Amino acid sequence: MQRRVFASCGQEAFFEGHVHALRTLGGVPRSKIRYDNLKSAVAQVLGLNRARVETDRWIAFRSHFNIESFYCRPGIEGAHEKGGVEGMIGYFRRNHFTPVPEVDSLAELNEMVDQWDLHDGHRRIGSRPRTVDEYFAIELPLLMPLPEEPFETGRLFTPRVDRYSQIAVRTNRYSVPTRLIGKRVRVVLHASHLVVYDRNVEVARHERLIAKGSCRLDLDHYLEALIRKPGAFPGATALEQARSAGKFTPVHDAWWAQARKMHGERDGTRALIEVLLLNRHLAHEHVVAGLATALRAGALTADAVALEARKAAQTEDEPAIGASNPSVPGQTPATVTSLHEWRLAHLPPDTRPLPSVTPYDQLLRRRRTSGSDHREGEAQ
Repeated sequence: MQRRVFASCGQEAFFEGHVHALRTLGGVPRSKIRYDNLKSAVAQVLGLNRARVETDRWIAFRSHFNIESFYCRPGIEGAHEKGGVEGMIGYFRRNHFTPVPEVDSLAELNEMVDQWDLHDGHRRIGSRPRTVDEYFAIELPLLMPLPEEPFETGRLFTPRVDRYSQIAVRTNRYSVPTRLIGKRVRVVLHASHLVVYDRNVEVARHERLIAKGSCRLDLDHYLEALIRKPGAFPGATALEQARSAGKFTPVHDAWWAQARKMHGERDGTRALIEVLLLNRHLAHEHVVAGLATALRAGALTADAVALEARKAAQTEDEPAIGASNPSVPGQTPATVTSLHEWRLAHLPPDTRPLPSVTPYDQLLRRRRTSGSDHREGEAQ
């Protein structure tokens, strides 16, 4: 069996689970696949027989993969028609999910599940002479090949961006860049994340919210507006979410505090926002390293942070933060080079010949000669 853990039980998760299982197996079963009467596949149960009204997207999905579906009877009677599946689910839950694993993300949990699946392939069920993998090796040549074209498992939405630079998707709200206010965007909702497109260009990507009425904001989406109104930055909800996610670190706060002391509240906050804009071109850890070095040297400008961040990017093998400490013997204090000096030092060599004034001397001689001839004519 191939298993996958999702944060939601929607049709997107149902499809993505199928795609993962079929790709891992390496083909599509030729015989019927048994299903419960789940809403992701069944729109209506017709009486007590096997007839079902299937959802449109499920019909498109199983037609794409050439899946032949078989639906169990509703209620307790249907449970007896797939006893092997129910038993395997119980076995896996008792052996791997009891106690509940402690992980930092669903991706980490799914990596563990993949390892458990590989391990279970080496066991024998009951007194059978072969392992699970050995039995599957016999069935593998019987599978139908997978289609070459992928199937879009995500659900499509086209919301309009409101005046707060947010879109509403399934009772939750997500931020997009402020330049899109008032425009319609295309959203592809997946089981664990969603992607926002402006025409065919990806403009935002968020982890999917599960609780209803929640809001997920990306601080980067609001920087152009906040740099014009820096007074709104300290109380911004996007800033609090960036802190909670670890994107706005204590190093940011320390640099910001010193910048406000030196430049004032407005200009110091604006300098910090200029630093945050660097994340669009430089890696987050390099910007944090640049902030730390600039803070130690007392360089509280965005140009200084940009220069130090680029230095950190060029020296990946060196410690990014805390590389040198003036208070520790044997270590040199941090130094910051101005961006202007750095640019001058990195100019390409000038191979042009030195300028010559010889042509101008020739012009001056001609002018003096013609002037003397004119004066001699007047004297005659």
